[in-house]
Amino acid sequence: MLKRSLAVLCTVLGLTGCAGVSPEAYRAQTPVLDLTQYFSGPLTAWGYFADRSGEVKRRFTVTMTGVWRGNEGTLTEDFVWSDGEKSQRIWKLTKLDAHRYVGRADDVKGEAIGVAYGNALQWKYTLLLAVDGKTYEVQFDDWMYQMDENVMLNKSEMRKFGVKLGEIVLSFRKGP
Repeated sequence: MLKRSLAVLCTVLGLTGCAGVSPEAYRAQTPVLDLTQYFSGPLTAWGYFADRSGEVKRRFTVTMTGVWRGNEGTLTEDFVWSDGEKSQRIWKLTKLDAHRYVGRADDVKGEAIGVAYGNALQWKYTLLLAVDGKTYEVQFDDWMYQMDENVMLNKSEMRKFGVKLGEIVLSFRKGP
Protein backbone atom coordinates (compact mmCIF):
# COMPACT_ATOMS: atom_id res chain seq x y z
CA MET A 1 0.00 0.00 0.00
CA LEU A 2 2.83 2.41 0.86
CA LYS A 3 4.58 1.71 -2.46
CA ARG A 4 1.35 2.37 -4.33
CA SER A 5 0.79 5.67 -2.48
CA LEU A 6 4.35 6.77 -3.21
CA ALA A 7 3.95 5.89 -6.89
CA VAL A 8 0.75 7.96 -7.11
CA LEU A 9 2.40 10.89 -5.29
CA CYS A 10 5.43 10.79 -7.60
CA THR A 11 3.19 10.69 -10.66
CA VAL A 12 1.15 13.68 -9.44
CA LEU A 13 4.29 15.65 -8.60
CA GLY A 14 5.84 14.78 -11.96
CA LEU A 15 2.74 15.91 -13.87
CA THR A 16 2.51 19.12 -11.87
CA GLY A 17 6.11 19.97 -12.69
CA CYS A 18 5.44 19.60 -16.43
CA ALA A 19 2.51 22.02 -16.36
CA GLY A 20 4.51 24.98 -15.14
CA VAL A 21 5.71 26.89 -18.23
CA SER A 22 5.30 30.58 -17.58
CA PRO A 23 4.75 33.41 -20.09
CA GLU A 24 8.00 34.96 -18.79
CA ALA A 25 9.86 32.07 -20.46
CA TYR A 26 9.15 33.81 -23.80
CA ARG A 27 10.52 37.20 -22.71
CA ALA A 28 13.28 37.22 -25.37
CA GLN A 29 11.10 36.00 -28.26
CA THR A 30 10.14 38.35 -31.07
CA PRO A 31 8.08 39.89 -32.46
CA VAL A 32 6.77 41.30 -29.18
CA LEU A 33 3.02 40.66 -28.94
CA ASP A 34 0.86 43.67 -28.12
CA LEU A 35 -2.85 42.86 -28.32
CA THR A 36 -3.71 46.52 -28.94
CA GLN A 37 -1.69 46.32 -32.15
CA TYR A 38 -2.34 42.76 -33.32
CA PHE A 39 -6.09 42.72 -32.61
CA SER A 40 -6.72 46.05 -34.32
CA GLY A 41 -8.73 46.07 -37.55
CA PRO A 42 -9.90 43.00 -39.49
CA LEU A 43 -8.55 39.48 -38.89
CA THR A 44 -9.41 35.98 -40.02
CA ALA A 45 -8.75 32.71 -38.18
CA TRP A 46 -9.13 29.04 -39.00
CA GLY A 47 -9.25 26.33 -36.38
CA TYR A 48 -10.56 23.08 -35.03
CA PHE A 49 -11.72 21.41 -31.83
CA ALA A 50 -10.22 17.98 -31.09
CA ASP A 51 -11.41 15.71 -28.29
CA ARG A 52 -9.06 14.31 -25.65
CA SER A 53 -8.03 11.46 -27.98
CA GLY A 54 -6.95 13.99 -30.62
CA GLU A 55 -9.80 13.33 -33.05
CA VAL A 56 -10.95 16.52 -34.79
CA LYS A 57 -14.66 16.92 -34.06
CA ARG A 58 -15.41 20.37 -35.49
CA ARG A 59 -13.67 22.90 -37.71
CA PHE A 60 -14.41 26.61 -37.94
CA THR A 61 -13.56 29.95 -39.50
CA VAL A 62 -13.68 33.20 -37.54
CA THR A 63 -13.84 36.70 -38.96
CA MET A 64 -12.91 39.33 -36.40
CA THR A 65 -12.71 43.05 -36.00
CA GLY A 66 -10.76 44.73 -33.22
CA VAL A 67 -11.25 48.36 -32.20
CA TRP A 68 -9.14 50.04 -29.52
CA ARG A 69 -9.46 53.37 -27.75
CA GLY A 70 -6.42 53.74 -25.57
CA ASN A 71 -6.12 50.64 -23.39
CA GLU A 72 -9.77 49.56 -23.91
CA GLY A 73 -10.67 47.31 -26.84
CA THR A 74 -13.55 45.40 -28.34
CA LEU A 75 -12.90 42.25 -30.36
CA THR A 76 -15.95 40.94 -32.24
CA GLU A 77 -15.62 37.30 -33.34
CA ASP A 78 -18.05 35.76 -35.85
CA PHE A 79 -17.74 31.96 -36.05
CA VAL A 80 -18.89 29.71 -38.89
CA TRP A 81 -18.63 26.04 -37.91
CA SER A 82 -18.16 23.11 -40.29
CA ASP A 83 -21.65 21.82 -39.42
CA GLY A 84 -23.22 25.16 -40.47
CA GLU A 85 -23.70 26.60 -37.00
CA LYS A 86 -22.94 30.30 -36.58
CA SER A 87 -22.09 32.06 -33.34
CA GLN A 88 -20.62 35.30 -32.08
CA ARG A 89 -18.48 36.29 -29.11
CA ILE A 90 -17.69 39.89 -28.25
CA TRP A 91 -14.67 40.43 -26.03
CA LYS A 92 -14.16 43.59 -24.00
CA LEU A 93 -10.40 43.78 -23.45
CA THR A 94 -8.34 46.00 -21.16
CA LYS A 95 -4.58 46.40 -21.27
CA LEU A 96 -3.53 46.89 -17.62
CA ASP A 97 0.19 47.37 -18.22
CA ALA A 98 2.98 46.14 -20.51
CA HIS A 99 2.32 42.49 -19.60
CA ARG A 100 -1.20 42.10 -18.21
CA TYR A 101 -4.65 42.09 -19.80
CA VAL A 102 -8.18 41.28 -18.68
CA GLY A 103 -11.04 40.22 -20.91
CA ARG A 104 -14.78 39.84 -20.50
CA ALA A 105 -17.40 38.20 -22.70
CA ASP A 106 -20.99 37.11 -22.13
CA ASP A 107 -20.04 33.43 -22.09
CA VAL A 108 -17.00 33.87 -19.83
CA LYS A 109 -17.47 33.53 -16.08
CA GLY A 110 -15.76 36.46 -14.37
CA GLU A 111 -12.67 37.72 -16.17
CA ALA A 112 -10.12 36.18 -18.47
CA ILE A 113 -6.64 36.93 -17.13
CA GLY A 114 -3.90 37.42 -19.72
CA VAL A 115 -0.14 37.64 -19.24
CA ALA A 116 2.13 38.48 -22.19
CA TYR A 117 5.91 38.38 -22.54
CA GLY A 118 7.86 38.42 -25.79
CA ASN A 119 5.77 36.86 -28.56
CA ALA A 120 3.51 34.83 -26.21
CA LEU A 121 0.31 35.44 -24.29
CA GLN A 122 -1.40 33.08 -21.86
CA TRP A 123 -5.10 33.54 -21.15
CA LYS A 124 -6.80 31.68 -18.31
CA TYR A 125 -10.56 31.77 -17.99
CA THR A 126 -13.75 29.79 -17.40
CA LEU A 127 -16.04 29.48 -20.41
CA LEU A 128 -19.76 28.86 -19.93
CA LEU A 129 -20.17 26.19 -22.60
CA ALA A 130 -23.73 25.41 -23.76
CA VAL A 131 -24.19 21.78 -24.85
CA ASP A 132 -27.58 20.13 -25.49
CA GLY A 133 -29.51 22.68 -23.43
CA LYS A 134 -27.13 22.57 -20.46
CA THR A 135 -24.34 24.98 -19.53
CA TYR A 136 -21.00 23.68 -18.27
CA GLU A 137 -18.14 25.63 -16.71
CA VAL A 138 -15.00 24.67 -18.61
CA GLN A 139 -11.53 25.98 -17.76
CA PHE A 140 -9.38 27.24 -20.62
CA ASP A 141 -5.59 27.50 -20.68
CA ASP A 142 -5.13 29.50 -23.86
CA TRP A 143 -1.70 30.22 -25.40
CA MET A 144 -1.11 32.61 -28.31
CA TYR A 145 2.21 32.97 -30.16
CA GLN A 146 2.81 35.81 -32.61
CA MET A 147 4.87 34.43 -35.50
CA ASP A 148 5.31 37.63 -37.52
CA GLU A 149 3.42 40.89 -38.02
CA ASN A 150 0.48 39.08 -39.68
CA VAL A 151 0.34 35.53 -38.28
CA MET A 152 -0.46 34.24 -34.80
CA LEU A 153 -0.91 30.63 -33.65
CA ASN A 154 -3.18 29.68 -30.76
CA LYS A 155 -3.59 26.48 -28.76
CA SER A 156 -6.14 26.11 -25.97
CA GLU A 157 -6.68 23.22 -23.60
CA MET A 158 -10.17 22.72 -22.19
CA ARG A 159 -10.54 21.07 -18.79
CA LYS A 160 -13.36 20.18 -16.42
CA PHE A 161 -12.50 19.09 -12.85
CA GLY A 162 -8.86 19.02 -13.99
CA VAL A 163 -9.58 16.44 -16.71
CA LYS A 164 -8.65 17.39 -20.27
CA LEU A 165 -11.73 17.47 -22.49
CA GLY A 166 -9.98 18.52 -25.66
CA GLU A 167 -8.10 21.30 -27.37
CA ILE A 168 -8.68 24.08 -29.83
CA VAL A 169 -6.02 25.04 -32.37
CA LEU A 170 -6.21 28.27 -34.41
CA SER A 171 -4.20 30.18 -36.96
CA PHE A 172 -4.84 33.96 -37.18
CA ARG A 173 -4.05 36.25 -40.08
CA LYS A 174 -4.31 40.04 -39.99
CA GLY A 175 -6.43 41.50 -42.73
CA PRO A 176 -9.77 40.56 -44.28
